Amino acid sequence: MAIAGARYGHTNLVARDWRGLARFYEELFGCIPVPPERDYRSPDLDRATALTDVHLIGVHLRLPGHGADGPTLEIYSYDDLADGGTAAANRTGWGHIAFAVDDVETARGAVLAAGGTAVGDTVTLQTADGRLVTWCYLTDPEGNIIELQSWSAGR
Repeated sequence: MAIAGARYGHTNLVARDWRGLARFYEELFGCIPVPPERDYRSPDLDRATALTDVHLIGVHLRLPGHGADGPTLEIYSYDDLADGGTAAANRTGWGHIAFAVDDVETARGAVLAAGGTAVGDTVTLQTADGRLVTWCYLTDPEGNIIELQSWSAGR
């Protein structure tokens, strides 16, 4: 049974440099900051996160293509960070964020020029419904995986 009233709200990304990572997503993908910037520290935050004397700062970025009420990417930095390990496409947990783009190779070049790194090659596959998808995986400057994809009609 579905939870009544459930709708997608945001995805959180914990960053070493939240301002730099927010700028990356704003400049490359057109994400829009949703004021105010966040700066939280409280006993309630400690209780909710199960951490002690936690302090986090950051911003919500409106994701492109969904209008003023669309979902956000929440980018926060904590004063005390835990290492997330090396990004891998098959690591358990959240795997990547995907952006539909007009031209995958052009977008790939922009991500690489902005400090991202390639994970694999760009490929084109035919999907089960007959459409073609051209896509690749890269990372943002902090190692989080991004998928770039472009869809076209089938062969």
